[in-house]
Amino acid sequence: MSDHETETNDEPSRRDYLKYSAVLGGGLLAGCTGRGDQTTSTDGVDGGETDSASPTPTATPTPTPGDGETPAATDSPTPTDGGPYTVEMAPMGEVTFEGVPETIFTRLTHLAGMAFAVGRGNDVNAMHAPDYYDALWNQFTPRLPGVELDWSGLYSSWEPTKERLYELDSDVHLADPASVRSLGSWNAADVEEVRENIGPWFGNHYSNRHLSPPDEYADRYRYYDLWEMFERVAQVFRAGDRYEALAEEHAAVRETIESNLPPTAERPTALMAGLTDVENPWVYKTDVPGFLAAHVRPLGARGALGEDVSSGSQIDMEGLLEADPDVIFALGGMHPDTDMAGIRQRLEDHSVGSKISAVENERVYVQGARYQGPILNLFQLEMTAKQLYPEEFGEWPSYVDGSYPEIPEAERLFDRQRVADVINGRLQDD
Repeated sequence: MSDHETETNDEPSRRDYLKYSAVLGGGLLAGCTGRGDQTTSTDGVDGGETDSASPTPTATPTPTPGDGETPAATDSPTPTDGGPYTVEMAPMGEVTFEGVPETIFTRLTHLAGMAFAVGRGNDVNAMHAPDYYDALWNQFTPRLPGVELDWSGLYSSWEPTKERLYELDSDVHLADPASVRSLGSWNAADVEEVRENIGPWFGNHYSNRHLSPPDEYADRYRYYDLWEMFERVAQVFRAGDRYEALAEEHAAVRETIESNLPPTAERPTALMAGLTDVENPWVYKTDVPGFLAAHVRPLGARGALGEDVSSGSQIDMEGLLEADPDVIFALGGMHPDTDMAGIRQRLEDHSVGSKISAVENERVYVQGARYQGPILNLFQLEMTAKQLYPEEFGEWPSYVDGSYPEIPEAERLFDRQRVADVINGRLQDD
């Protein structure tokens, strides 16, 4: 066991104190048919998910308005509030906390990234592909003064076991019970047992690409954008003030982007791709709903993939040439184990790939992760703006490997020091 896992076994006295209850409408666990809609996917490494992975539910989940815009603040608890507090998010409904969670289980990094954003990143005890994402996230943290993050050696929780969840004894499970229920190894009783005996579930997975949840959850499901979900997760940790501060930075970035976009006809065509297999890349659309495109959709690039190609498809090099994107975003390209120079060279040397416009014009750019939290979203909005529109937002530095490049202060789209201060709990303006 890693030190991270050992440290999460807390004394019974704190478990007795930190009790939870969930008020769940409509019988959360009614019905026992699961849906398997997930394939293991580290961005740009292990493949992808198809948009048609889940059947149509009996009821259509409700999208929230807007396109990644920061929502109006709700009455969130503050660190000085006493007594129990309640936070609501689909599909859990209302979840009541009697104390702020100290140990945090996660599956996917959009939720781990939200814990990180409110200064709780090092309290995470599990996540999907922890060593991969620890290395990737720490390509960005060097640009945030005084911010440190260590996810190495955590329990890899893509398909967690109930026994390990008992061992971790987490105060909150930042994971969607609907997505856990869809795993073949879990049934309805298992999900309920963890909620009752260990700690509540609090997460939303199917907002990733507005996929259909399992039927038993469909009538209470709702889609959130990344920042709407972050607002609710921040409330779990009584960190509404940190959410508000980061949301201001996000709103400023979005305003800068939206006020400087060139006309649609002048924008390049683009797609995201996992290029570890250059011959058969996984390709993703930039103009689809869901938080997986929260860093590219606001930039308004024209989609390179036609209606006959689903986002999350694997195509061959001839298919990529047919799409002929002006820009290719290489998912996972900033990971230290990704050989971007080699990927670009293989594309340039390929008899078909060399004819693609993005390759010919040297516009194959690195990206980080689609399962992003709010901090990566800020960085990736900035980098994507510069990659697509250098004349409007300043050029993206020539990048091969290493940490997120140093951007001249005058060309930054958000305040690094302010973001670092928020993560570290220094919220007062100078």
